[in-house]
This record gives sequence, structure tokens and C-alpha cells, in this order.
Amino acid sequence: MHTVTTEGAVKVENPLQQLRNLGQSIWLDYIRRDLLRGGELRRLIDEDGVLGMTSNPAIFEKAIAGSSEYQSFLNSLAARADLDAKDCYELLAIRDIQDAADLLRPVHGSTRKRDGYVSLEVSPSLAHDTNGTLAEARRLWKAVSRQNLMIKVPGTPEGVPAFRQLISEGINVNVTLLFAQEVYQEVAQAYINGIEELAASGRDVSGLASVASFFISRIDTLVDRLAAAKLETETDPPRREKLQAIQGKVAIANGKLKQFRKCCRLPDRV
Repeated sequence: MHTVTTEGAVKVENPLQQLRNLGQSIWLDYIRRDLLRGGELRRLIDEDGVLGMTSNPAIFEKAIAGSSEYQSFLNSLAARADLDAKDCYELLAIRDIQDAADLLRPVHGSTRKRDGYVSLEVSPSLAHDTNGTLAEARRLWKAVSRQNLMIKVPGTPEGVPAFRQLISEGINVNVTLLFAQEVYQEVAQAYINGIEELAASGRDVSGLASVASFFISRIDTLVDRLAAAKLETETDPPRREKLQAIQGKVAIANGKLKQFRKCCRLPDRV
């Protein structure tokens, strides 16, 4: 794609930037120290239209193991007997999340708080612990101390009530690990309930934000593997054709179903 400027020169338009005209926001599901400090994230924001960023323990694990960027910071913590491995990880993650949030702050302002967020996930070990999730989410929210932070909470049966409570306290939340339409609807209702509680307490709700991360690729990965296994033994041509036709398409079809959109008031990040 390109346009011609008033001076007659051809200006190439980045397709990722054009997605904003379609109401789509590009969020980067990756973080590493050199990305933040070497200018690459700023370039992605300015040139490629990146509007947000997410992280999780697995992403940090790859970042730490795959580079030497964190060695000096970890060395500085080695002498502290009061810190265990989880404490060291949190200090490292909080530092990176704060830096990412600072780089994304102009986006947060220019989009009127729709975008410009960076997510930090509670420990996966708390996925089935409502009270534990609440305690850690509150602690991380306070420690990072950035208004464009989102605390990542899993959409498990125990995570959803924690999500509602956090919303009622004015804490931005990214609800993750959503695979089923019914769970998405539960999350949407929990968001509405949390907002109502926040408003009833007399607090300003305009600064609160939340997203629901409805997974796509993982569903297709599972379905495609099952379909491929059946294709190895299926001999009926019509059935083989159907199996081949669904590969790479089930997850998006699931996300497009009308029932899935019926009660949604949350912006999507997929």
C-alpha cells in the first residue's frame, strides 16, 4: 500500500498502522530487556503501530535464559539472603514492566486510555486460589505503580471472582486463558458487576480498563493435531475433505459466533 503526498513523493504506508483504521490494536506478546533499552520497542510503537504489550512467566523465562541482559541485575541480588527465586523474578519483572509502561504512556494518553497497557501476570500456581490471586494482584499493582499496567488473571472458576473483585477496586485486569464462549460471557458479567460496585462506592470509573484474552492459536493447534491424526486413517473422501477444510479455521469460527458477542462490553485482544 502507498499514498502520494502533496509534493508528489510516494510514501509507503505500514499495513500494521492501517489496522488502526479497522479498529484493531496490535499488542506485542513478548518482552526482553534489550527490547526496552535498545530502542526497539519505541521503534515498534512509532513505526509499526504497536499499542500494547503483554508478558507472562514463560515469556520472562525465555528472555532470561536466551540472553545475558539480566545477568548483572541477578548478580546484584545474589548477596541478599532475604530473597528467594520468586522474589528475584518479581523484582526483575517489575523493573521491565515499569520501563515498558513508561514507553507506552504516550499511547495511553493519545488513545484516551483505550490502549498503551502492559500486562504482568500473577503466578500460575494461583490459578485455582481466589484469595491468593487477589493478594498477589494487589501487591503487584502497588509495586509497579503505573496507571497503564494490567494485572493478568486467569479465567478459571477461581480466577473470575478475583477478577470481579479487582475491577471493583479500580485495578486494571487482563483476563487470560479464555477458550470457551460461556466463560467469556461469565467474564463479561463479572466485569459489569465489578464496574457497578466501583461506581456505587463513589469512585471514578473512567480510568479503569480491562481486556479479555480469548485464545485463538492454541485452539487451532489442538484441533489441527486431532484432525491430522484422523486423516492418517480416514479413507472416506467426503470425511477427508471435511477434516482438511477445518484445519486452521475452528478457533476463528468459534470467536465469530454471535452468542460469543451477545453480552460483551469488553474490548478484545486475541
